[in-house]
Amino acid sequence: MLLLEFSMSPMDKGESVSKYVSRSLNIISESGVDYRLNPMGTVLEGEWDEVMGVVKKCYQLMSSDCKRITCSVKIDYREGQKGRLTSKMASVEQKLGKNLNK
Repeated sequence: MLLLEFSMSPMDKGESVSKYVSRSLNIISESGVDYRLNPMGTVLEGEWDEVMGVVKKCYQLMSSDCKRITCSVKIDYREGQKGRLTSKMASVEQKLGKNLNK
């Protein structure tokens, strides 16, 4: 099971790109993959083919009308662990003895 954080944006559509990014979030939300949106990207949790398939669909849609795209991907694999979108934060909060902003 892995966590994959990615951010994908067109570079040829001006200063505001939320129109294009929101299309990716639609793909993500309809994929069935567990995810968390954050201000700088989205974290997906699942098996390799599953999460990479979501990234690929986002790229294919964006590349249909964007001539230049930037994408950063960060992967954290841990064998046998599921539910880490919440458990990693809970572990840190437990050690600190307080809730953090989410």
